[in-house]
Amino acid sequence: MTETPPAFDEMNDQGGTRAPYAGIARYLEAAGEAALEKKRLDAEVLFRRIGITFAVYGEGGDPERLIPFDIIPRVLGRGEWDRLARGLEQRVRALNAFLADVYGPGEIIKAGKIPGPLVLENELYCKHMRGFVPARGVYTHIAGIDLVRTSADDFYVLEDNCRTPSGVSYMLENREAMLRLFPDLCATHRLLPVSDYPEELLETLKSIAPANCAGDPTVVVLTPGPYNSAYYEHSFLADEMGVELVEGPDLFVEDDIVFMKTTAGPQRVDVIYRRIDDDYLDPEVFLPDSTLGVAGLMRAYRAGNVSLTNAPGAGIADDKAIYPYVPEMVRFYLHEEPLLANVPTYLCEREDERAYVLDHLHELVVKLTHGSGGYGMLVGPHSTAEQRADFAARIRARPNDYIAQPTLALSTVPTLVDGGIGPRHVDLRPFVLTGREVRIVPGGLTRVALREGSLVVNSSQGGGTKDTWVVEDEPDPSQSQSQSQSRGGF
Repeated sequence: MTETPPAFDEMNDQGGTRAPYAGIARYLEAAGEAALEKKRLDAEVLFRRIGITFAVYGEGGDPERLIPFDIIPRVLGRGEWDRLARGLEQRVRALNAFLADVYGPGEIIKAGKIPGPLVLENELYCKHMRGFVPARGVYTHIAGIDLVRTSADDFYVLEDNCRTPSGVSYMLENREAMLRLFPDLCATHRLLPVSDYPEELLETLKSIAPANCAGDPTVVVLTPGPYNSAYYEHSFLADEMGVELVEGPDLFVEDDIVFMKTTAGPQRVDVIYRRIDDDYLDPEVFLPDSTLGVAGLMRAYRAGNVSLTNAPGAGIADDKAIYPYVPEMVRFYLHEEPLLANVPTYLCEREDERAYVLDHLHELVVKLTHGSGGYGMLVGPHSTAEQRADFAARIRARPNDYIAQPTLALSTVPTLVDGGIGPRHVDLRPFVLTGREVRIVPGGLTRVALREGSLVVNSSQGGGTKDTWVVEDEPDPSQSQSQSQSRGGF
């Protein structure tokens, strides 16, 4: 079995504790295992009381489960974060430019920078968006960019999420939990706040309202319903923004205008934050038997009478077969060098790269190009000969469906586990909002692989989450002024 290289420890390096973690190190040394275990149990009670769950299907029994929350925060320095934020903004600008181009003139294809069939024949390419320009020319208004770290200076983009990225509610609730459980520890750090995300989300949504919108735009969150795995997040965000949470039957289209049914009669809807996949949005255009969407919604959208977030067809920008070309998008559209690097990626549709992948399955991570949630993935160094043989057969049968990447040594952070504190691998999903302007709350959702040695952080695969702190500078133990970020809600 091939071993992955040693992982970068975000808390400690050869010189001792790294500066952003100085206050955490002091706290952990003083607290003791019993006190930490009590805090962990308190956190579990808190999360269970408010019902923060994530549905996991296909395993039998009750699909609702509590997402494990680790009480030891992941900490980034302000300088580290500022460099990341610049790279994130650049990348999302390029992704939006790519979407505008491939649904418009197709200049990047004409220039030979990306193969036309890879885009135009991709099942995620939405032909109904050809020639249509949404409000402000923005296609992916809410992007979740998954990052992994391999050293003090090196972050890599693992994948882009341009359709309906989830997890921001857990980012917000994790911070609220830390403020309640560790008020003194939080007060001794100059934490950059995340609590204004719902306000910034609402401002972003309002800023892309149709040009013919009169007065304050009416915004709704469209959910598939309570059986969706992220329903908690849908209801949470609607509540935090102070807007209606609706399902398909709550809306109807008349004269190419979307209306919401209310006790006071129909009310026009201007912006829909949809958490429904493209195929289910409108039975007139997509799946005819869908009951989750709204008949006529695409007519209203193309008529310029309603805005959809994110735009249908935005998924072509986060397809894993498109991902290797994002650095070239940055150069082509922005005339800049990428600030964030990709993980080297092999496209199994290419004969030479497929041959390499098949010969090195024991070293690589293999993913479905349209996969998500950690499903349909092979982690070569942790796989069996039988699993590798199975994936080799899949790749040979449908090479276009797979990519492969080197097994990176994801950084580790201290995590409370059975027997004390141990290092566990993490990734980071910051959320980028694009409307009239680009907004990024400092931090994001840190996902942690709770099984020792595991590199799979997805909640659907047994991973947990942590609060992500961006700190201004070295913690000051003498600081006594309490930080106030409470939003209520507990």
